[in-house]
Order: sequence, then structure tokens, then C-alpha cells
Amino acid sequence: MREILFLEPVFKQRIWGGERLRDAFGYDIPGNDTGEAWAVSAHAQGDCRIKGGTYGGMTLGTLWKENRELFGNLEGNEFPLLVKIIDAREDLSIQVHPDNDYARLHENGALGKCECWYILDCDEGADIVVGHNAKSKEELKQMIAEGRFMDLIKIRPLKKGDFFQIEPGTVHAIRHGTVLLETQQSSDVTYRLYDYDRLQDGKPRALHIDKSIDVISCPYAESGTGTEKTETDGCKKERLVSCQFYTVEKWDMEAETLLEQKYPFLILDVIEGKGQIDGHVVKKGDHMILPSGYGTCFLNGTMSVIMSHV
Repeated sequence: MREILFLEPVFKQRIWGGERLRDAFGYDIPGNDTGEAWAVSAHAQGDCRIKGGTYGGMTLGTLWKENRELFGNLEGNEFPLLVKIIDAREDLSIQVHPDNDYARLHENGALGKCECWYILDCDEGADIVVGHNAKSKEELKQMIAEGRFMDLIKIRPLKKGDFFQIEPGTVHAIRHGTVLLETQQSSDVTYRLYDYDRLQDGKPRALHIDKSIDVISCPYAESGTGTEKTETDGCKKERLVSCQFYTVEKWDMEAETLLEQKYPFLILDVIEGKGQIDGHVVKKGDHMILPSGYGTCFLNGTMSVIMSHV
């Protein structure tokens, strides 16, 4: 039987980061401005190491290159998914991501970035930016040229448990007081449209206005997300989204639950509680991959788990 691959997060300090990754998840963060934990990643900018077992000390990127059978012999240069936990103490920039075709052409063959957000926690009165109000590219260009970014963006109220699918071309921004789990294509390509005139090391951060205008979808169209819910044997299951790049589900369990791993790989992120997975003790903040051919898995305890696969 194949082993569960437990992963060590890679932390990223950001101008907008905070301390919640330590306070809420018990992570040993590098500083009080830690904005991201790359929890499941084989990306060159943050390649997670395997904790223990046969592959202990190896990176996920190395396993992807050298042990492709663990991932159902999927094709492609890049491990397809990247999972992060994001702690936004301050507002992130207003940004947009390209699709695969645009990124391949303009970003040295990189993947585009489709992503989704599950809101783990947020402050009272928190909000988030998803979408924009321009009816056409011409109106978009005019609003940007006039600096009318607050008129441009769609600001939405936010609560714990909300979920958003962010298709390439969607104007978006995580705002202060928000902690979320992001599942995305394995890409680090982001175009910054507006950054509130902030300074980093005494200088404004680079903006990418022309590329942003190129890729922003006009007019904005709401993305469909799943509402498929089932409940069996003390486990509530909800399919959050299924698109061409990933399927994401949330399982809330209070009793022993059976899981059939029938995908090239299955990512599990424990977002609340604690329990056991095939005898391994797991808790909030643990992340793991069930490799191809793992078969039946037994989960027990009281915990919430986000699961994702291609």
C-alpha cells in the first residue's frame, strides 16, 4: 500500500501579512508579516518537503519529476495544483491573473492562474473584492486612466465559510482581516492593477496596467460554484467547485468516514479540529497527499477537511 505524503509548508513574508498563521494554526512563522503558507506546492518559488516516511526530506517537485507513478503518471512539466493559506492583515493589491494561453506567451511558458478561495476566518465587517463594474474595455480603460478604482471594483461583504471561484480575467483582492485557503493552478503570475499607493522599501510596488487591461474579462460575469451537498454516516460533504483545473470539496466529519482515493492524487487540508487518517494523528493546519493507487482510507475524529484533485 502506498504511503500518505505529509508536507511541510513554505512561508512567505508579505507587506500585508500578519501573525494569524502562528496564532490560529501553530505554524513556526518567520516573522510577524507572514502572509502565506504554501501548504501543498511543487512550484520553484516554494517547493514543499515531505515529512517522514520513505520520501522524507525530498521535495514534492522532486517526487513529481522522479516518481510520477505516485501521481497517476499525469503528463505535464508542473505539478498541477498549489494550495495556500493566506493571512491578510492589510489589504492586498487589486489584481488579475492571465489564462494559460496568455501566460504561456507573455510569461516564459508559465501556467495561467485559476484559483478559488474558502474563507477560514474573517474580522467582523470584513469584505472582499471579486469582479468589476465596467461594461466594456473602453469604460475599463477610462476608469483606470482616471484612477477611479473604488468605482471600478465590486466590494462584497464577507463571512466565515464563504467560497469564491476566481477565473482568469477576474479583478479581485483579498482585504484586511481575512484568512482563507486558496486552491489554484501551480502558478505565481499576478498582474497588479492598483496598490493603494503603498511604498515598499521607500518605493511603490510595480504595477502591470497594460497586461491587466489585456486579460480583464469585460463585462464581468459571475462564476458558478457548486452547491452539491450530501450527508452520510456523520459526514457532511459539499462540492464547492468543479472546473477544468480542479475539483474542491469540503467534508465535515464527526464519526469514522470512508474515503476512496480514485484520482491521480488527492490533497487533504485539515482546516478545523483533529482526528486520525489511517492511524496517523492529524490536526488543524496539517496537509497531505494521498497518492495514486492509495485505495480506501479511514478518517475518524471531529474535523473539517478540504479535499482537492484534478
